Amino acid sequence: MLVSALLTSLGINSGLCVLFFILYSILRNQPSNYEVYVPRLLVEGNSKRRSHFNLERLIPSTGWIKRAWKLSEEDILSSSGLDAVVFMRVITFSLRVFSFAGIIGVFVLLPVNCMGTQLHEIDFEDLSNNSLDVFTISNVNSGSKWLWIHFSAVYILTIFVCYLLYHEYKYISSKRIAYFYSSKPQPRQFTILVRGIPVSVGSSVSESVESFFTEFHPTTYLSHMVVRRTSKLRSLINEAKTLYKRLLHLRSEPSQHKYIRIGFFGQKVDLVDHYEKKLEDIEQNLRLEQSDLSLADETRAAFVSFKSRYGAAIAFHIQQSINPIQWITELAPEPDDVYWPFFSSSFMRRWMSKLVVVVACILLTILFLIPVVVVQGLTNLSQLEIWFPFLKSILTITFVSQVITGYLPSLILQLFLKIVPPIMEFLSSIQGYISHSDIEKSACNKVLWFTIWNIFFATVFSGSVLYLVNIFLEPKDIPAKLAVAVPAQASFFIAYVVTSGWTSTASELCRIIPLIYSLVTRFCKSTDELEVPSLPYHRDIPRILFFALLGITYFFLAPLILPFLLMYLCLAYIIFSNQFKNVYMPKYETAGKFWPIVHNSMIFSLVLMHAISIGIFTLKKLSIASTLVFPLPVLTLLFNEYCRKRFLPIFIAYPAEVLMKKDKEEANDPAMAEFFDKLVTAYQDPALLPIRYSVNSNSLNSPLISSADV
Repeated sequence: MLVSALLTSLGINSGLCVLFFILYSILRNQPSNYEVYVPRLLVEGNSKRRSHFNLERLIPSTGWIKRAWKLSEEDILSSSGLDAVVFMRVITFSLRVFSFAGIIGVFVLLPVNCMGTQLHEIDFEDLSNNSLDVFTISNVNSGSKWLWIHFSAVYILTIFVCYLLYHEYKYISSKRIAYFYSSKPQPRQFTILVRGIPVSVGSSVSESVESFFTEFHPTTYLSHMVVRRTSKLRSLINEAKTLYKRLLHLRSEPSQHKYIRIGFFGQKVDLVDHYEKKLEDIEQNLRLEQSDLSLADETRAAFVSFKSRYGAAIAFHIQQSINPIQWITELAPEPDDVYWPFFSSSFMRRWMSKLVVVVACILLTILFLIPVVVVQGLTNLSQLEIWFPFLKSILTITFVSQVITGYLPSLILQLFLKIVPPIMEFLSSIQGYISHSDIEKSACNKVLWFTIWNIFFATVFSGSVLYLVNIFLEPKDIPAKLAVAVPAQASFFIAYVVTSGWTSTASELCRIIPLIYSLVTRFCKSTDELEVPSLPYHRDIPRILFFALLGITYFFLAPLILPFLLMYLCLAYIIFSNQFKNVYMPKYETAGKFWPIVHNSMIFSLVLMHAISIGIFTLKKLSIASTLVFPLPVLTLLFNEYCRKRFLPIFIAYPAEVLMKKDKEEANDPAMAEFFDKLVTAYQDPALLPIRYSVNSNSLNSPLISSADV
């Protein structure tokens, strides 16, 4: 009864909750989702596809929950890589934090808040019609000695979170080193990307690279691959791939003869023959474009490979030229991870792209305030009646008012937030990053801070853009304004955790949107090709971190949010364990480079909690406690700086002792000779390779440009 009343007081009708859990129990047998589940099985050679209808797969079963719960870290590492392990560590880290915080919050802080008389007495018989403010720190009397319990809780949680952060950073750093030792030789370990290559008159970029590294790195230099402008080639290749898929679909249905009319009054020809002829023409044009590549198509960038990892590391860390904007080096990604389109951009275009991205992010942030303002209007019935006076009679209905003020605002925000990750990923792709993994890390940061600003601050300080900017232009007033505004939004954020967190995590099982998209694309593109999905880290990591921010922020303000967060994290742990095992397969591996983003977000959450606590204790006329909180953010930032010095360099590049040890272990390995032979052409642009789609492709079996030419 108490839980039902609490949910109802949040504006979430109990009937909706029951319907939600019924739908969840029906859909919990995730492997019945054939369209999304089967690609991973096909890749692993373990397909369970059946040609006949099987009722068993439609019956809900809890067996997958047990298997997901028992899934070990080593199982996730072997099937999905270290990035998946880090993702699951984010969930388990949050579970540890909020389990500890939940004990303090629910069994210590919550009773203290309820004993306060600042607001009014609690009527448990009519709890659903009472405000949740009686469960928050707002109900504690000003100047009360009970506030020292909240003060102690802030200190205890800060120490506990920092302790866990240190050990997590240390553990993941060691896992990153161990993962490196256990990995096979990879091209990125022996290769760097060089930009700003100076070219003398009469020579090419390739000759300049060869001359420079032969002279200054004579013992370690192996080979190089100059990057060329191949945007036109890629468009031809994409056109050929699309046409080839259509041909495969037509050939799979030989009984259906399809014809097309050439010209307005022309004769009808067989569609298969027409597509084959068109595909041959595209391949011929592609060969001509490849053969026409000249020195003018070279960019001032090249992948340079070395005979050892240590040699590549030296070239990366040492400044190569007196002029710091020439021979600029950076670590190379894996060949499959390279984002080739951006290499066609000049230095000026890259600089302009960064400026455009900054402006676009600002505009998107401003435009997103429109739905935030609408949501704030929905949470306030009196304001809504002023906007729409004709709805006054409808808004008096209890069910309607509960849905509009509790469920609908979070649902609207969730729908608008769906479009943010794809937009941020696109903006990151034009920002100058050379790999898909760097693009996703950048998008992850953008989505995280966009969510914090637009969902947390814009909701708390619901007002105009100028009002929000004015708040942060006066830093000394921030704690006081946070102390007033943040506790007032406790009900909204608890409802947000339920509607956004629970539903989004549960919907991950059935993956309705990817299923619909897959069916639509198969119908429109006429292809039966199945692609194994990969987890969009830039979408899910920011969501978990934002809920962690809410939990840390409201820990001492409104501890009632903690049980809802724990439920969300338990769902996330079980569901994502299942998804990593049965659905997702990584397209690239960063070896845990997402963890520094997690660490920085947790530090920010702690400092935000400290700022709010300073304002709260000042507002509650406990100035001594407010003064004693001041050392906490300083100590937290010092701890963060120590972690940056101690662990962050390991996530940027591997240390010399690790590289040397790995090189010595493989020095006498006969397989290394074959690896170096493949390394010479590992970073060749896929657009320069021949394609073999048409029937008459014998003449296309050899590349037009050899590695020696580039």
